[in-house]
Amino acid sequence: MTGTTVTYQAKGVQFTERGAAKVREFLESQGADITSAGLRVGVRGGGCSGFQYQLAFDDQHDGDAVFEDRGLRILVDAPSLPYVDGSEIDYVDSLQGAGFQVNNPNVTAACGCGSSFRVADEEQVSAV
Repeated sequence: MTGTTVTYQAKGVQFTERGAAKVREFLESQGADITSAGLRVGVRGGGCSGFQYQLAFDDQHDGDAVFEDRGLRILVDAPSLPYVDGSEIDYVDSLQGAGFQVNNPNVTAACGCGSSFRVADEEQVSAV
């Protein structure tokens, strides 16, 4: 049986203006080197809808997809990339609280708390 190689063409992940300003503010306050550090965007199983975002300030690791936007780096591990590809990272400050928000075009359902989501075809995405 011969296998077929599937090449995944990433669209990327980007910041809104507010999202970039907050990331820059934090990295500068920590004295981080923005040539290697950035916002890590990941996904893990859990939550009431199936997946949850993991956002953290981190340095680049082997195997990361690295997207540069507004002079900053967005780091995504390979298993998470199909779930967050095409997303935009914003920073919101509302009555519900302040923090980063992922505007993800791949989401088909999300829970009321806003921290958990589901994608259209989880089996197809995880096979990529």
